[in-house]
Amino acid sequence: MSPPGAKVNIAPSTLELADPGNGQAIINDFSIVVATVNGTGSQTSNLTLLRALFKMGIPINGKNIFPSNIQGLPTWYHIRVSHEGFIAFREPAEILVAFNQVTAKADMAKLPAGGVCLYSTDWRDISLRDDVYNYGIPTNQFLRQAGVKGKIKDYLTNMIYVGAIVQLLGIKLEFIEEALAYHFGRRQQLVDQNMGIVEMSYEWVAENLEKEDPYQVVPLDQTDGQILITGNEAAALGAVFGGVTVTSWYPITPSTSLVDALNDFLPKIRRDPDTGRATFAVIQAEDELAAAGMVMGAGWAGARAMTATSGPGLSLMSEFVGLGYFAEIPSVIWDIQRVGPSTGLPTRTSQGDILFAYYLGHGDTKNILLFPATAEECFEFGVIAFDLAEEIQTPVLVMSDLDLGMNTWMTPQFKFPSEPLKRGKVLSAEEVEERGFFRFLDLDGDGITYRTLPGNKNPKSAYLNRGTGHNRYAVYSEKPEDWEENMERLNRKFETARGMVPRPVIDQVDGAEIGIIAVGSTLPAIEEARSKLAKSGLSSDFLRIRALPTNDDTRDFVANHKRIYVIELNRDGQLHQLLTVEMPEMASRLMSLSRINGFPATARWIMNSIQAHESVNN
Repeated sequence: MSPPGAKVNIAPSTLELADPGNGQAIINDFSIVVATVNGTGSQTSNLTLLRALFKMGIPINGKNIFPSNIQGLPTWYHIRVSHEGFIAFREPAEILVAFNQVTAKADMAKLPAGGVCLYSTDWRDISLRDDVYNYGIPTNQFLRQAGVKGKIKDYLTNMIYVGAIVQLLGIKLEFIEEALAYHFGRRQQLVDQNMGIVEMSYEWVAENLEKEDPYQVVPLDQTDGQILITGNEAAALGAVFGGVTVTSWYPITPSTSLVDALNDFLPKIRRDPDTGRATFAVIQAEDELAAAGMVMGAGWAGARAMTATSGPGLSLMSEFVGLGYFAEIPSVIWDIQRVGPSTGLPTRTSQGDILFAYYLGHGDTKNILLFPATAEECFEFGVIAFDLAEEIQTPVLVMSDLDLGMNTWMTPQFKFPSEPLKRGKVLSAEEVEERGFFRFLDLDGDGITYRTLPGNKNPKSAYLNRGTGHNRYAVYSEKPEDWEENMERLNRKFETARGMVPRPVIDQVDGAEIGIIAVGSTLPAIEEARSKLAKSGLSSDFLRIRALPTNDDTRDFVANHKRIYVIELNRDGQLHQLLTVEMPEMASRLMSLSRINGFPATARWIMNSIQAHESVNN
C-alpha cells in the first residue's frame, strides 16, 4: 500500500485505465460510502458525484443515511456503481471517504480487505489499516490556498473529496462541471468556486499520490433515455398530471419533500391560461388531523385532494380516514413509511405501516393500498390513485417509504397520461332529473353508488353525508337491517375493487423451484438476489404486489408453488399475515422473511435467508 503523500507523478489521463499491478482491474462494479457530518453541505458534493457517473452512462443509485437532527451528527451517503444495472443497497462499500473523524475508526473497520480509504491528513491520532489502500488528502492546505473562510469552508471542504475521487476513479471533469451547473443553476459564481476546489484537489492527487487500488470507471451507454429523480418528486409530478387541485399537509419526515416538490411544480404547470391565476391550493394545516379533514372536505366537494405523511401522522389521520371510508369520500394519502413504533427512527426506512394502513379506521374498515416500487411507478400511481379514489369513492393510500421517496433513482422518462381523468359515477343535474338519485342505493350490484357534487343546481341532487348510520336513501337510521345492508354493500364495493386496482407484476422462469412475493422498494435487492441465486442453481419466480386488495393473480401464483417467500421490511411479517388471512387454505406455502434495521433490503440478506431455509427444506 502506498504511504500517505507518496509523491509519484501520474498524468491525469493514465488514471482512467490504471493497472492496479495485478492485472485485475475492477471497473464499474463497486460501492462508495461518504462519511461526513450532517449539515455541512455534503449532499451537494455527493449528488455531484452521482450525477457525473450517471452522465458517463453508468448505472448508479444513491442512498442517504442521515440522522434525525438538523446538524452535527454523522451522515453517510452510499453510491452503488454497477455495469450489470444492480442498484440495491450493498454493504460493505469498497471505497470509503472518511471525512468525519468521530466515526472514522468504525467506518474504516467496515472496509473489506483491499478496499480504499480516503481521509484527511489534518487529523491527529488516526490509525490506518495496512490491508487497504490509504490516500491522505491535506484538506486545510487546499482551503488556505483557495482563501476560503467563514461558513462556506465546511461546504467547500467536501468538494476536496470530489476532486480526489474524480482523479482516482477516472471520472471526467466535464461531467462534474455539468453536475454543478445543474445544481446551482444560474449562480455561476458558485459553480466556479466549487469547481476550483475540485480541480485543485484533482491536480494535487495526480501529482502527489500513486494509484494502486483496482477501482475504476469507464464510460458506458446504459443511462440513455433516463433521468435522475427522487420518488417523492416523481410522486408530486404524477399528482400534478393526475389533476390534484387541493393539498393539505403538515410537515413530517420523510414526506415533506413530496409537498415541497408540489409547491415547485404546481405554480409552473397549473395556472389558468387566460388569467394566470393558480388553479390549485397547497395548505399547511395546524396538524395531521386537520390536514386529513381538509382533504375529506375538498374530496366531498369534488376536488382531487391529497395529503402526504408518515406513520405518526397517519395515526392522527385515522379518524378522518374512517369517515372517508364510511361516508365514501374520494381522497388520496401518500404514506412515506419510516421506522416505528412511536417516533421510532424518523430518518430510516421501513414497510411497517402495511397492516395499520389496510385496516385504518375503527370498526370494520378496509382501505385500498398502492405499493410503488420505482420512481416511474411513483409517477404512475400519482395519477392512478386519484382515478381509483373517485371511481371507488374511498380513501386510497399510496405506500411509499423513505428509501424510495427521498433517495435519487434512475428512471425512464415519464410518459404523459394518455387517458382522460376517471371521475367515476358522478351525476349531472340533467342526469339526476332524468333518472332520480339516492346517494347510497346500489343500482349496479357492484357496491359503488352514484354521487353528485356541490354546485349541481338540481335540488334533487342534495343529500346528507354523515359518519353515522344511514339507509340507502341517505336518511339517518339506527335500524339493524339498514346498518347491515350498508356494511355489506361497502364490503361488496371492496370486492369490486379487487378487479380495479393495479395487477401484480409477475416474472416466471422455466424450472423455478420457489416463489417470491414482495411489495415496494425491496424490488432492486430481490432482482439482484434472484439473478445470483439462479447462477448458483436456485431459480425463482417473482410476484410483486402493486395493490391491496389482492386478486386471483396472487392466489394462482401461491397455488402453483410449494414454497413462497414473502420478503418485507418490518419485524412481524405484515404482508405475510395479510396473505395468510386472504388465503388461509394455502397458508402453509407462505414463509415470512422479514427484517427491520432501518436500512434498505440487501441482496445478500435475501440470498442468505432463502438459502438457509432451502437447506432445511431439502
